[in-house]
Amino acid sequence: MLGSWRPRTLVKYVPFRYLPGVAAAVAVVVLVALGLVEEREYWSLERFFEFRGARRPTAPIVIVVIDEPSFFELNKQWPFPRKWHGEVIRRIAADRPLAIGVDLLFPEPSSMGPDDDQALGAAVEAAGNVVLGSAPKIEYRPGIGVQWDQNIPVAPVRRGAIVAPVQMVQDDVDGHVRKAPLRLAVPDEAGKDQLRVVDAFDVQLYRLATRAGLRAAPLPRGDTVLVNFNGPPQTFPWVPYYKVMVREGQPEPEVERGFFTGKIVLIGPTSDVLHDVFPTAFARGSEQMPGVEIHANVLETYIRGNRVQEVPRWISTVLAAAGALVGAALVIRLHAARALASAALLWCVLTIFAYVGFLYFDTWMRGMAGTLGLLLGYGATVVENFVREQREKRRLSQFFSPEVLREVVRHRDDNSLGSTRRLVTVLFSDIRGFTTLSERLEPEQVAEMLREYLSEMTEIVFRHGGTVDKYIGDCVMALYNAPFEDPDHAVKAVRTGLEFQEKTLEVSRRWEEKLGVQIRNGVGINTGEAVVGTMGSRQRLEYTAIGDTINLGARLESITKEYGVSIIVSEYTHRMLKNEFMTRELGQVTVKGKSQPVKIFGVLPGSLRKHPRVALEAAAMLLLVGVGETCRATTRDISEGGMALGGVPETWAAGTEVEIRCEGGLLPKPLTAAGIIAWRRDGLAGVKFTGLDAETAPVVADYVATHAR
Repeated sequence: MLGSWRPRTLVKYVPFRYLPGVAAAVAVVVLVALGLVEEREYWSLERFFEFRGARRPTAPIVIVVIDEPSFFELNKQWPFPRKWHGEVIRRIAADRPLAIGVDLLFPEPSSMGPDDDQALGAAVEAAGNVVLGSAPKIEYRPGIGVQWDQNIPVAPVRRGAIVAPVQMVQDDVDGHVRKAPLRLAVPDEAGKDQLRVVDAFDVQLYRLATRAGLRAAPLPRGDTVLVNFNGPPQTFPWVPYYKVMVREGQPEPEVERGFFTGKIVLIGPTSDVLHDVFPTAFARGSEQMPGVEIHANVLETYIRGNRVQEVPRWISTVLAAAGALVGAALVIRLHAARALASAALLWCVLTIFAYVGFLYFDTWMRGMAGTLGLLLGYGATVVENFVREQREKRRLSQFFSPEVLREVVRHRDDNSLGSTRRLVTVLFSDIRGFTTLSERLEPEQVAEMLREYLSEMTEIVFRHGGTVDKYIGDCVMALYNAPFEDPDHAVKAVRTGLEFQEKTLEVSRRWEEKLGVQIRNGVGINTGEAVVGTMGSRQRLEYTAIGDTINLGARLESITKEYGVSIIVSEYTHRMLKNEFMTRELGQVTVKGKSQPVKIFGVLPGSLRKHPRVALEAAAMLLLVGVGETCRATTRDISEGGMALGGVPETWAAGTEVEIRCEGGLLPKPLTAAGIIAWRRDGLAGVKFTGLDAETAPVVADYVATHAR
C-alpha cells in the first residue's frame, strides 16, 4: 500500500488551504528533532530568569573567595601555600559549620614540600566535614589508548575528607551552565579500567548539611537538574580569603567568631586569573559566574527543592505543531492583518502563561518551537494566500473591474462568488453583420479589430461597475448588481449601452480609415432574477448567470436591427430607469418558451433630450456615409442636437452615419451637417448631429432660439 502513495493522496484527507499549515507543522517538528531550536529555547529560559530578577538566597550558604583583594593583601601569587588553606579551614571549623566545600584541586604534591600537604591534610581531618573536589577526565593517548585521569587530591591532603567530582555540565549548544549533575561515573581506585558511580560535589555537601541538622527538601531524582539560579555573581555572601586568615600583626582574623556557625561554607577562586568562571543565565559575556558560586546556586536549589522542572519535550513538540496549524487557521479564517493581531495576542497569552508557570511553579515549557510553529504556519499560509490571490486576480481580471476585483478578493471567503439567486441586469451587445464583415477581412485583421473593440467595450463596462460575464465571438455579455449589490444597476447598464454606441462610432472611424469597413452594434438589456455565481467543472470554472432573464436579454439584442434602434430594454428594466433616459415604446415581444409577451422600449441618446425641438419643414438630401447611397427626405423638427426626418428608407437603420443638406422652409440659408441615425419609429428617422460646420451651427442655434419662444 505504501508503494502506491502519492503526494496528491494527502489532499484527500487535508483541505488544500491547510496544506501550508501542515507543512509548517512537519517542518517545525523536524527542526525540533534535529535540535536546531534548542539554543533559542535556552535563550528564552535565560530571558525568564532576567525578567524574574535576582532573589535573596534562603539557604545558609557563604563563600570564602580567593579574589583580587586577597592576592593584594597577602602579597602572594598563585598557588598559595596549602598550609594557608589549612589555617582557613581550621578557622572555619572552629565555628562548627554544617559543611565545608573546597572547590580547589590538589592532584600533585605541593611544590613547597610534604609539610605543606600535611598541614592541609591535618586541618581537613580535624574538621571532619570537608568535601574536597576532584576532576576525573578521560583522555586518548597514542600508543596507549583510552586513559582515565582521576585528578583526586594527593593522599596526605584527602585523609579524613570526602572526595567528589566538581565538574560543571556545560551545554553543547552554547557552553552555558544550566544543569548540575547529581552523580557521575569515575574510575575505580582499585582498577582504572573500571567505573563506579559517585555523588557529585554538591550532593555530598547537601548530605553532610542535612546530617548536621539542616532542614531541606528531598534530593531530586535523575542524573541532572536544571539549576534555579538566584541571581548574578555575589548574590550569595562573599568573604575575602584574606579576612579569614590570621595575618602578621593581627592576633585574630577580621571575620568575627561564630560567623560560620550553622552554615555551609564554600572555598573557591573568583579571580579571573584562575579561569574558573562560566556563563550562566545571569552572567554572560565579560561578566561570568565563578564556579564556586555556581555550586552555591546548586546547593540552594537542592535545599529549597525548587529545581526548574522541564515540561516533557514531546509536549512542547506537539504544541509547536499545533501552533503551526493555529497560525494557518487564523489566516484562513481571518483577514491577514487581523490574523497577525490574533496570532500576536495568542503568543502573548501563551508567553505570559509560560512565564507564570516559571515564576510561581518553577516549571519551564519550551516556547520557542511553538513561536516558530506559529510564525511558520502564519507565514506559509499568507504566502500561499498571496500566490493564490494573484492567480485568482489574473483569472478574474477579465471579468471584473479593478475596484470590484479588490472586493471579490477581499470577500473571497464569504461565498461572494457562490451560486445564488439574485436580481440582476444583463446587457448583451453584438456587432451587426459581423459574419459578413469577417469574410471581407483576413483572420489576423479580424482578430486585431475584435481585440481593440472588446477592450474598449470592457473598459466601459468596468467604468460603470459592471462585470463581464463572457465574450461570445464579437458579443459581450455583462452583468450588473453582481457579485455585489448596486441599487442603480439598471441605470448603469443603460449608460453602458449608450456609451457603447459612442465608442463604437470612434472605433468604426478608425477602421474605416484603415481597412474601409464600418461597424455598428446593438444592445439588449433586461432586468430580473437569475442564478449567479461560479459554474463549470473542477477543471474550469466561470463566473456567469443563467435563467430566463438572461435569455430575454440575448433576445432583445438580436431584434435591435429589426426595430431600427441601437438599444432595446425590457419593461422590467424600463421601470427601474426613473425617467433617467429618453425612451419610446416599441411594442411587445414573446420569448421562446414563454406565453406572456414582454413590452420593449428603445433608448434614445441622451443628447437628443438636452436641446429643445422646434418644427421645421424643409427639403433634405441624405448621403449614406461610406456607401454613397442617397435619398430625399423632409425635415419634421430640429434642435441644436439633431433633427427628425421623414422619407428615410427603412433599410437605413439606427446607428447609420449620414451627411445631411437641407434648405427651404423658414431656413435663412442651407444647412450642412454630419450625423448618425439614433432611432427609427413610425416612418421617421431621428438623426443626432455629430458635426456642424462653422456656418451652420449659428444658423441652427438662431432658428431654434427664435421659434422656441
